[in-house]
Amino acid sequence: MKIGLVTDSLSHLSLPDLLAFARDNGITMLEFGCGNWSQAPHLDLDGLLASPAARTGFLADLAAHGLALSALNCSGNPLHPGDSGARHRDVTSKTIRLAGLLGVERVVMMSGLPGGGPADQTSNWITTAWPPETATSLAWQWDAAILPYWSALTAEATAAGVKRLCLELHGHQAVYNVATLHRLRAAVGPVVGANFDPSHLFWMGADPIAAVRALGDAIYHVHAKDTRIDTANAAINSAIDTTPMGNIGQRSWGYVTLGFGHGESWWREFCIALRLAGYDDVLSIEHEDLLLPPEEGVRRSVQLLKTAAHFAG
Repeated sequence: MKIGLVTDSLSHLSLPDLLAFARDNGITMLEFGCGNWSQAPHLDLDGLLASPAARTGFLADLAAHGLALSALNCSGNPLHPGDSGARHRDVTSKTIRLAGLLGVERVVMMSGLPGGGPADQTSNWITTAWPPETATSLAWQWDAAILPYWSALTAEATAAGVKRLCLELHGHQAVYNVATLHRLRAAVGPVVGANFDPSHLFWMGADPIAAVRALGDAIYHVHAKDTRIDTANAAINSAIDTTPMGNIGQRSWGYVTLGFGHGESWWREFCIALRLAGYDDVLSIEHEDLLLPPEEGVRRSVQLLKTAAHFAG
């Protein structure tokens, strides 16, 4: 396994400082945010698209630090029914084009989430089979919005030389679990696979290791991020939690540094499950722990993954 990093985890660092930090801390692969929900602190999407010299220089800077690109990331909601949907679709298409020009075969993103009907102006995440109108909304979402967009996007990616669109299974998205990923892949083909992030499956109540086994070779990229469940709060309010993320003591769960939610033994089993599923590639650390400084959290995560991945073989 290779140790990677989502560069937004250290968004406060300049690009030169980021590259030096990665080199000095055993990180060999980087995943750059290109826009949408990322502020793209380390990458100029339009500038790199416009300039072959800028692209050459960008790749040379990485190589000089012993680093390579694992993926570009454009996570957002390209299916949003409001104005932001069009902006996110534009950044998504640009990111796919840039990936092709940089020779990167993977783009990490999310599926997006449309409204519940043609007149909606906000996204609607259908998570129950009752009341009856939920089935009507879900059918409309897939038939009228999700499948047409993704059929076109997979063709666009193939034309650009991007072989893998890696979808993060995430709440408030059309594709949020194993079943919905399989549904999309069955409809649009194997260009679509998973960016497997166990942290979201933890709070949604799934078993990430069981999900790895169920996905098998549909796992195209992996985020290394942990979740701590506050069992006392969850026992009272469930894991469906709209408490602001900063109110850590009141929440049912929160994102934490690797090992602070699930120990080294769990991460070792996770790495073994990935290897058995045929995945022996990057583990891209995504630090979103509000209690630990980013540099310290990333360093701790690197050390845990080195040990866990070593025992996985």
